[in-house]
Amino acid sequence: MISIDDLTVAYGGFVLLDKINFHISETDKIGLVGRNGAGKSTVMKLIAGLQSPTSGRVDKPSGITIGYLPQLMEHHKGLSVMDETMTVFSETSGLQDEIDSLTKELGERSDYESDSYSELIERLTDLGDRLAIAHSEPPEVQARKTLKGLGFKDDELDRKTETFSQGWNMRIELAKILLRRPDLLMLDEPTNHLDIESIEWLEDYLKARRGSLLLVSHDRKFLDSVTNRTVEILLGHIHDYKVPYTKYLELRAERIAQQTAAYENQQRMIQKTEEFIQAFRYKPTKSNQVQSRIKALEKLERVEIDETDNVRLTVKFPKAARSGDIVYKASGLSAGYPQKVVFTDADIEIKRGEKVALVGRNGEGKTTLMRIIAGQLEPIAGESRLGHNVDLGYFAQNQEDELDKNETVFSTLDRIAVGDIRTRLRDILAQFLFRGEDIDKRVGVLSGGERARLGMARLMLQNHNLLALDEPTNHMDIKSKDILKQALAAYDGTLIVVSHDRDFLDGLVDKLYEFRDGHVREHLGGVSAFLSRRRLENLQELERSAQTRKAEAPKDNSVRLEQKEKTRQDRKKKNRISYLECEIEKLEQRMGEIEKVLSAPGPEDDIMELTREYLERKRDLDAKTEEWGSLIE
Repeated sequence: MISIDDLTVAYGGFVLLDKINFHISETDKIGLVGRNGAGKSTVMKLIAGLQSPTSGRVDKPSGITIGYLPQLMEHHKGLSVMDETMTVFSETSGLQDEIDSLTKELGERSDYESDSYSELIERLTDLGDRLAIAHSEPPEVQARKTLKGLGFKDDELDRKTETFSQGWNMRIELAKILLRRPDLLMLDEPTNHLDIESIEWLEDYLKARRGSLLLVSHDRKFLDSVTNRTVEILLGHIHDYKVPYTKYLELRAERIAQQTAAYENQQRMIQKTEEFIQAFRYKPTKSNQVQSRIKALEKLERVEIDETDNVRLTVKFPKAARSGDIVYKASGLSAGYPQKVVFTDADIEIKRGEKVALVGRNGEGKTTLMRIIAGQLEPIAGESRLGHNVDLGYFAQNQEDELDKNETVFSTLDRIAVGDIRTRLRDILAQFLFRGEDIDKRVGVLSGGERARLGMARLMLQNHNLLALDEPTNHMDIKSKDILKQALAAYDGTLIVVSHDRDFLDGLVDKLYEFRDGHVREHLGGVSAFLSRRRLENLQELERSAQTRKAEAPKDNSVRLEQKEKTRQDRKKKNRISYLECEIEKLEQRMGEIEKVLSAPGPEDDIMELTREYLERKRDLDAKTEEWGSLIE
């Protein structure tokens, strides 16, 4: 569908992408991976036509639709969440006009065997499919389902978009892109502003979605769940694996190991051959053998080991001083801002050595609690206090506000370092990948990932025994997150972390506090157990809301009525399934007959009328197939 051919991107003397080649087909769901700055976002911009390559090209078929969600984008103002989302459906009004135009063109042509005629048929079928999907449900129903899946509540859909944060506006733009149902969907870090439940909804949506996907994400579980292919960008080149992320890591390690073994074997053979040549070069009796081996070495195809990026984040937190048994305690805590109370009457207790996650929908109060713990915000009511001998290290979600943009990387640490640690600043910065000239960079020019690493480096300058980390991995690549997770797991102090990254939290935390609907609830155990319970609770809530009971009716009578109604509904459902199967068979049979005629039409065949009938039956078939699928689940 889309071909990237010998694509090169260079900036001055620096080559970011060096003659890369790969193809995206209609069924590919690709995870585009590589460390920060490798060129992943650049590849997406090239495909979207927002950037031009230094050389090479991107070949795209005419009429292809692309939906692109960048990391940073402009947001529209002036409309409500629902009205802004509904603007996407005005774009589908042009589909019918294009269908009519193509149908007319087909009726006027007679080059039935030509490639261009086949392309028109394919384009017409594709447009018919898209129109059928767009009309499968009322537009408002589709928009409401998508917005709620991405975390919006019913009472928020009428609020103006400008009253929401940048992260929530990103969700609106994501909803619009999903509702367009493009042929190729390109998402650059879509989970950065989503909470765990919204990530799971998007995960399920992408798994079920037809069409190709190009995804950049630092969420390992998300990549494993929704992709079937991994394209790695490494030092300007790409390596293509037809497997999800975790399997790609295994195959990549196997490939490097095989290459290394082959290289070492060949080097031993070369050494022995050169030793033979050197030993017998001047002996006439061995001259033929020497010349033969010299020629063999000249013709030898040398084994090469793929280049690897060995630069890694290496973090080890200093040993924590002992604190009291209770590190943080809140009783009857209510918190928020003058315009809104975000949660009330919370009881929280965190003990020494515990590793605790704060989870829940964005805007429910996780960062608010972190600010209260850090002493940046006063509670509205209740008690909040740190325990005895607690030394808090706070990593804020927005490092731009915490770091002075005019300082350099080195001076940021030098300003707060004291004692012998000042002699180790360069070593600490090197651990966080700031080497050489990097330490003289101004904070204002750093990327999001670099600011996150610098903020984490600041925490290491003192022996904190309580770390409060608010979204510490948002801009980190997968390798950096893995190393940070290992360091935090080995940390002997107490950890409070806000994160929506399930893979990062899994195995790291042993207790969670869920922020939901203005309340805070404690959950013992890890994130996997919590998510399993949450899915079950959501299902039970749906089942309860679907049940209707009459409070006055006797209990046994109510049960009999429910059983009778269930039997009636089951019988009705079976009858409907049988009817749909019969209708689907008839539609498929008629569509097959039309396809035969269209592939070799005669002079008396009305191409325009047959095409119109085919598309109508195709829409009817799609609708009936979708209904049948929902009934047999």
